[in-house]
Formats: sequence, C-alpha cells, structure tokens
Amino acid sequence: MFTPEELTLQLRGADNSRSSGPVVVIGEVLWDVFPAYTCLGGAPLNFAVNAKRLGLRPLLISAVGPDELGERATRDIQALGLDCTRLSKSAKWATGTACVSIDSAGNPVFRIARPAAYDDVPMTSHEAESLAASHPSWLYYGTLFASMPETRATLERLFQALPGARRFYDVNLRPGFESMTLVADLLSAADVVKLNESEAEVVARHFALPQDLRDFCHAASQQFGWTAVCITLGERGCAIYHRGDFVQADGEVIQVIDTVGAGDASAAAFLHGLNMNWPVARIARFANRVGAVVASREGATPDWTILEVAIA
Repeated sequence: MFTPEELTLQLRGADNSRSSGPVVVIGEVLWDVFPAYTCLGGAPLNFAVNAKRLGLRPLLISAVGPDELGERATRDIQALGLDCTRLSKSAKWATGTACVSIDSAGNPVFRIARPAAYDDVPMTSHEAESLAASHPSWLYYGTLFASMPETRATLERLFQALPGARRFYDVNLRPGFESMTLVADLLSAADVVKLNESEAEVVARHFALPQDLRDFCHAASQQFGWTAVCITLGERGCAIYHRGDFVQADGEVIQVIDTVGAGDASAAAFLHGLNMNWPVARIARFANRVGAVVASREGATPDWTILEVAIA
C-alpha cells in the first residue's frame, strides 16, 4: 500500500517538473457565459491549469482586455497558480467571451465573439528568443486561436522559434472557426493530436480516412506524421494510439455535472502520460479518470487533487 507521498511521486514523477522543460501553451483566455452563471475558461487555460496540477510547468501565452473581466481573469489565473508574466493586456479588444448552451445530447455549444483580447498577443523576436531560452519540451495550440491572420502569424513565429518542442494540437473545432484548410496545416505541423469523436469524424470525412477508430489513428498518423493521438469519446472513455499501439478504454461511471473543460483535462493527462513514458493502456485510463473528475464538478477548472485521480 502506497503512502499519499509515494503515490504522488508515482503519478507525477519524482522529478517531472525539473527534468523536462516547460509546456508553452498559447491561445484563448475567455469567460464561458452560461444561462445561469459565468466562469473563466478557454481550452488553453483549462489545459494549463490541469497540466500544472499534474506537475508540469505550463507557460500560458494569452491576453485579456482593459476591462473588469480582464482584471478578474488575471486575479483568478494567479489564484490557480499559473505564471501570468506572459499574460498581456490588449489595448485594442475586450476580454474574450463565449456564450455556452447545452444541446439535447448534453454537449456544450459555443458562440464566440471575435476579435477578442487574445487575438492581440505580441510576439517580438526578443520574446520568441526568451521562450526558446527556456528550452520548452512541448508547444500546445488549438484551432480557435490560429483562425485569425494575426494569431496564425504568431503561432508560425513560435513554430520557427521552438524547433525542439514537440507540438501538441488540440483540435477543438468551434462554429465559425473550423476552416479545414487551416486544420490541415495544423494537423501536418503536429507531433501529437487530441480530438473528440465528432472532430475525428469530420477529419476522417474531409481527408478520406477510415471511420473505425483504430484504423483512423493508424492512417492519420501515417499521413500527417503524428507519434500519438487521443480521441475522447465522452462517457464511453477514450481511444489512444502511440507508435503503433492502440487502446480503447471504457469511461468512468460518474454523475455528470458539467462537461465543459473535461476534454481539456483529459488532454493534459494524455500529454502527462506521454511525458512519463507510460504504457498506452495506463495513459488511456488516466486520461479518462482526470476528465471524469472534472466532469463531475461545476466549472471548467474545478478543484481536484492528484490523489483523487489515482488509478489502481
């Protein structure tokens, strides 16, 4: 029987935060506006919060506006334990928002206002060089952030400045920001990809890939050069492919309270498992566990501890 301290070391790795470089996370910080409440969110922020709890070192690059929502976001992000030194303040645009409704299947539907403050993220040559000097292990990015010309250019500068960082693409298609030309470029740039089931179906149809999950993962990895892919399947768990090994793991049995942010939590757990060189089956179970804990609570970044996501 492990002590809590021993279990924490097993899950995080005794030197995980020191032996590997930081995870550069670029993208949107916004407020999810539900009919009854508002909470801080944005897939990159959600991912960074969960990565931090898993012992990784996320460096969040984003921006908020010169408004009350921006002040609240900055305070809340600091309270979540994230480094805000690369969270800038836009003089051009308001803090981002996304109106969220829940469809008949229980899935969140987003209506996103653009442009927003996170579209105004400066990335000078000096700033890019400063990031490179920290020797990041990973660069996380998504479709929404890259869907404007200015932000796409910023991402390309990061690609050039961080050639040694592995690229983690969380597809996260949103209505109005789902150009398949852009998605094709971002898929081709990635080393590791995370999609949900509906996104995998869209990608499979567009690129004439197999619909079967195992065959899709193998064929897409061959076509785009990925080393690993995770497909989240909601209550049915997830499917993970890594260097030829494929596992589909059943989901956790929970009472679902709020699914917003659960996929981002699973993405962080997926990257963590890859970083720890865990077997594919263990990564899949762990991704399911972390996503389930988040889905069982209200908000995109609810509190949880490393001991709560332990797997037998």
